[in-house]
Amino acid sequence: MRARLIFPSLLALASATSAHAAVVGVEITSRETIGSFGAIGAYERISGRFKGELDPNDPKNAIITDLKLAPRNARGRVEYSATFSLAKPLDMSKASGFLFYQTPNRGGGTADGDADGRITLISGWQGDIPPAPNMQTATVPTARNPDGSPVTGSVLVRIVDLPAAAKSVKLTGGINGGVPRPLPLSLDTTKAKLVTRTSDTAAPVAVPSSDFAFADCSQTAFPGTPDGTQLCVKGGFDPKLAYELVYTAKDPLVLGIGFAATRDITAFFKRGEDTPATPNPVAGQVKWAIGVGVSQAGNYMRSLLHLGFNQAEDGGIVFDGLNPQIAARHTPLNFRFAVPGGAATLFEPGSEGPLWWSRYNDRTRGNGTTSLLDRCNATDTCPKIFETFTSAEFWGLRMSPDLIGTDAKADIPLAANVRRYYFPSTTHGGGGGGFAIVDPAAPVRGACVLPGNPNPTREQLRALTLALQRWVLGAEPPASVYPTLAKGDLVEATAKATGFPTIPGKPSPDGKLNVFLAYDFGPGFNRNTLSGVMTRLPPTVARNVPSRVPRVDADGNETSGVKSVQARAPLGSYLGWNVQAAGYAAGEGCGFQGGYIPFATTRAEREAKGDPRPSLQERYGDHAGFVAAVRKAAGDMVAEGFLLRADAEAVIKQAEDSTVLR
Repeated sequence: MRARLIFPSLLALASATSAHAAVVGVEITSRETIGSFGAIGAYERISGRFKGELDPNDPKNAIITDLKLAPRNARGRVEYSATFSLAKPLDMSKASGFLFYQTPNRGGGTADGDADGRITLISGWQGDIPPAPNMQTATVPTARNPDGSPVTGSVLVRIVDLPAAAKSVKLTGGINGGVPRPLPLSLDTTKAKLVTRTSDTAAPVAVPSSDFAFADCSQTAFPGTPDGTQLCVKGGFDPKLAYELVYTAKDPLVLGIGFAATRDITAFFKRGEDTPATPNPVAGQVKWAIGVGVSQAGNYMRSLLHLGFNQAEDGGIVFDGLNPQIAARHTPLNFRFAVPGGAATLFEPGSEGPLWWSRYNDRTRGNGTTSLLDRCNATDTCPKIFETFTSAEFWGLRMSPDLIGTDAKADIPLAANVRRYYFPSTTHGGGGGGFAIVDPAAPVRGACVLPGNPNPTREQLRALTLALQRWVLGAEPPASVYPTLAKGDLVEATAKATGFPTIPGKPSPDGKLNVFLAYDFGPGFNRNTLSGVMTRLPPTVARNVPSRVPRVDADGNETSGVKSVQARAPLGSYLGWNVQAAGYAAGEGCGFQGGYIPFATTRAEREAKGDPRPSLQERYGDHAGFVAAVRKAAGDMVAEGFLLRADAEAVIKQAEDSTVLR
């Protein structure tokens, strides 16, 4: 079934638009019935696009970098648009009253139903993603100087791990293929700078301007065919090197509008009326909104809250609850020529502002006393917050200062509206779960040396999602569980300090930490808000910020946090770090991927290998003993409030069906 409502003329809306107009047009492009979700039954998925307007003089929008340089309509407003996908019960009498906003990670995703009757919403916010099917994108304006000339500024592009035969490379930013970077103001390479490095700690080596070009060399030999979207190097690229290009770019997108887009569409579906100009299929049905973001999307939700976008244009609260998952940083969205799709690589911003939930004096970096909640506290729009994260955030994404500040001297207390739940010995996003036996001799696929960490987080998250929902309604959630300095849980990132066992033939955690560097991007960049204009690229490194990681037991598994059933009845060492197998960073940490070192099955096997960790047989005796350990672990988690009864039964069944000690 398809329906379509064209955006009304904005001029026709002028008389009906309030002083706080946000969403001024909604276009529904498709409606479809999806699935069957338990007692709730079928859902309807509604997809489309919405148009918004922003007043650049409204204090709630003023923090958006370059908003005042964006084109304005006849009413002096800045226009934008974005996609959305909404899922609601077909029978709205079964709706729970909760709207769950699922923040898209790099644009991916569509809304889906669930067995709890939630209305779910996902929408575009990242304005540098090219439109594509099944992607949530935003269209934001380009900043221009008042005289019509292009706005310019410095841009840094880092290029690593290129194929050996690469002759030219697209200029992109971020991971997973990245997004296009802005065009250079000039193709003259004497006005750009290219250097190479053999490692992130090695000194840069300049490439002469005559030896690189903004060009496509795939079909034509160097200097190739001029092309501002690509780079080629005389003699081709060396896959052992990193390349760092700095150039003057033009025409920045006003990407910070993405925060307003999320604010506006959520507030609209929460409180907006159903009108011909702005159809709202859930008008009057939403009482509470909870925002969820995973990884980059979780960083985005932290930034949205920090910058004040949980206050709607009408002054009301947008999200009543928030769950940033596996999110250690900010999403660097709100500065000129921003790259919101990165992942804590060298010279990448994202950790410059406050990373903590209560006020802390960041003397180490000279940032003063701040918190993520300063703006929402000032407007009484702070939500209830669950912060959930894994070991990989400590090792690969610089999580440590979130808990203990930039001096690493003491634990930072949590604010009263925040609960923190740490999932120990887990990889970024959690593993696949189950109890499969991994052959230690089997070849490892992918970029890392060790097999992927299977320790899951999804079951804990399901239980905590309901707990957050209940907390919004007034019921106290489980107490926070996370590592602290006070209890001796957080230590330096070495095998000796963590207590990691020596396992013959296996790597140690030494040298695997993604070091936290304090950058100086120049006086035009506001570190506390990650806003403004970068004038110093690459940035200077002001200092190393001390970091700590969780302690482990004799098995190599972390000792503090909300342990999964698998961590309580382990089959091996579940790690928050791994080792890069090849390429530019070979031997260093493998991004934010966790590894796995299985236990030997028998005592004889482990003694033959010199493995100090007890074997499965020594731990559990036989298959029945293993299942009993799983059953106890599941029961304990249910009692603690971190596992639903249905999930407990499912994981026990997995253990019963497994081949462990059979």
